[in-house]
Amino acid sequence: QVQLVESGGGLVQPGGSLRLSCAASGRIFSIIVMGWYRQAPGNQRDLVARVTSGGSTDYADSVKGRFTISRDNAKNTVYLEMSSLKPEDTAAYYCNAVIRPTGVSPVQHEYWGQGTQVTVSS
Repeated sequence: QVQLVESGGGLVQPGGSLRLSCAASGRIFSIIVMGWYRQAPGNQRDLVARVTSGGSTDYADSVKGRFTISRDNAKNTVYLEMSSLKPEDTAAYYCNAVIRPTGVSPVQHEYWGQGTQVTVSS
């Protein structure tokens, strides 16, 4: 089994910054992709940013230029640096990972963290 543990959410004023972290642990052979999704009340869960094991990144248009995703492969950890935060960034942020548990089988599994709340308000 795999666990994703998130940290770093909180309350910040508009224009401020926050850094989210997500560490994966458990039965891991390789992590194919790690990323962050967010969900505001009444809305669907949407991609914020993701990064592959090779370092390729993908961002939602709404966060381009403000958010930066990175990962430490040695620590199985992904980070989301958020700056110039806006009230519309307020949401629960969920870590996501696609993981290959063993080197014997090519089977991959998707996992989610428990979510961390980010609130942008004055």
